[in-house]
Amino acid sequence: MSRKKPALSHVDAAGRPRMVDVSAKAPTLRQAVASGHIAMSAAARSAIRGKRLKKGDPLSAARLAGVMAAKKTADLIPLCHPLQLTHADVALDAVKDGYTITATVRTMGPTGVEMEALTAVAVAALTIYDMVKAVDPGMTMGKIHLIEKTGGKRDFRR
Repeated sequence: MSRKKPALSHVDAAGRPRMVDVSAKAPTLRQAVASGHIAMSAAARSAIRGKRLKKGDPLSAARLAGVMAAKKTADLIPLCHPLQLTHADVALDAVKDGYTITATVRTMGPTGVEMEALTAVAVAALTIYDMVKAVDPGMTMGKIHLIEKTGGKRDFRR
């Protein structure tokens, strides 16, 4: 019985999910930058700036949670490769209606870190929501997207 090469990288010839084999790929320096947004009320922004939240500083907690999430991405995304990260950073910038969250992740390896950067942004936003929801349960999170990736076969810049 002949097996033809599957058309989808994460599906084998029998249609079953599989992790892509990257063992033959040469390690290169890879970086990904992702961004997202959390919108909140003026009262929530004021409570964060004034350090008046019972749970503590949501911005520091979000930075740490984002870095931790980047390191655990393969535990959350079923076919994602576990990677040894060489750098992970989460930046939070105040904007008119909330915060912009930007994650930068690097590795020296055979596959990229886009999922790690995107996961860091999502978990950072969720952490802010968790710590501020008593003030504003109507916060919205979104606009999570890849800004750029470098290394590997092709680079991407939005």
